[in-house]
Amino acid sequence: MNEFMKITDQKTRNTSEIIEGNFTDHITNSSVTDPFNPWPSHSWLLCFMVALKTLIMVFIIIAALFGNLLVIVSVMRHRKLRVITNYFVVSLALADMLVAIWAMCFNFSVEVSGGRWIFGYFMCDVWNSLDVYFSTASILHLCCISVDRYYAIVQPLDYPLIMTNVRLVFMLAVVWFSPALLSFLPIFMEWYTTAEHLEFRRRNPHICSFTVNRTYSVISSSVSFWVPGMVMIFMYYRIYVEADRQERMLYRSKVAAALLNKHLQINGISAGLTSLRQSVDEGLVTDDKAAAAEAVATDPGSSSKMKRERKAARTLGIIVSAFLACWLPFFLWYVISALCGYRLCYSPPWVVTLVFWVGYFNSALNPLIYAYFNREFRVAFTKTLQSCCHFSSQLVCRKYSLRREPPMTCSNASSELHGNNLLRAEAIVQRFNNLSEQEFINLRQNEAVI
Repeated sequence: MNEFMKITDQKTRNTSEIIEGNFTDHITNSSVTDPFNPWPSHSWLLCFMVALKTLIMVFIIIAALFGNLLVIVSVMRHRKLRVITNYFVVSLALADMLVAIWAMCFNFSVEVSGGRWIFGYFMCDVWNSLDVYFSTASILHLCCISVDRYYAIVQPLDYPLIMTNVRLVFMLAVVWFSPALLSFLPIFMEWYTTAEHLEFRRRNPHICSFTVNRTYSVISSSVSFWVPGMVMIFMYYRIYVEADRQERMLYRSKVAAALLNKHLQINGISAGLTSLRQSVDEGLVTDDKAAAAEAVATDPGSSSKMKRERKAARTLGIIVSAFLACWLPFFLWYVISALCGYRLCYSPPWVVTLVFWVGYFNSALNPLIYAYFNREFRVAFTKTLQSCCHFSSQLVCRKYSLRREPPMTCSNASSELHGNNLLRAEAIVQRFNNLSEQEFINLRQNEAVI
């Protein structure tokens, strides 16, 4: 009887572990087929949704790879873009590319295989570590860009002294090395999860789930999102306030200088102080806009600089808004699920997939924001794409010329033929110049006979 009770209890524990494992997999970055799915496996609607999901994921991966590669190549090719801020942008593009390569591609393989992990137990830890590492690095880069823009606009005179090359290297080193303490160390030391989940993973190596405990969820989300997000919001608010204040002060100073200049001109033309005061009173209200335009025309350097700073602040605000829109749903789900428990706060598999890939979409969105809202990047992107198209057309033309006969090639045969004709013409002219008068007469007679 005792043996029967032990066997029954063991079967019950195994069954509960399997159920817990399947349930755990629902709320992770693996997508196991939902047993409560109302669609049958042969449903055309299910096939359409799977195809649509696959196309969207492939599009996000390709956009993240080629968009960020375009940012890196454009900054390398154009000297005008080689400023301190854009070094952060290049480093951000590299981090986003690595997110696409390591995090998105592995997640895509799990999604298309129905939630089955085919790379083994060790690579599951590698994937989870790289996912946390590169996503955190991308978010910290955005935080560094906001801090850099803050000093550039709020303290423009001290900016060259604050943002030196040494500080730039130090900030990039912190951004790239600090996420390792949050990803590789706790994951490989098995501090991030519970003992039940580790046992479940050992029993089911074909399922790569990332279930965290409450302590790790609070610490990792704070370092990866909440603290950098608050810093970015505060920096952007200060940048907006300071840029607006500088613009108003610049406008007032230019208007005052333009009005003073105009009043002095009126004083030189008029007969006395009375006419000057009358002209000032009459023109003070009506000529503010004209004076401001005249002031902008007389000092284009400061106005263009202010426009650039305003554009930078606007671009930063758009980046921060996109960052919050992409990552806020994921970290809300991440923290709430860990704190209240995965059984109590159950999330369907499609919700988990959605919050993961909306967060990944931020890595593909940053190059689009730079291309659309920054004129210098837009011009650099256009030139880089034109160069790539020209280079690819030359390769196609060269391959085409190798398949054709030499007279029909796409090479410089026409230019060479034209050059040979010019050489022949010069030789003929030189020959005629060397002929004597009698030889020239004999040659003409021979041509007439012919």
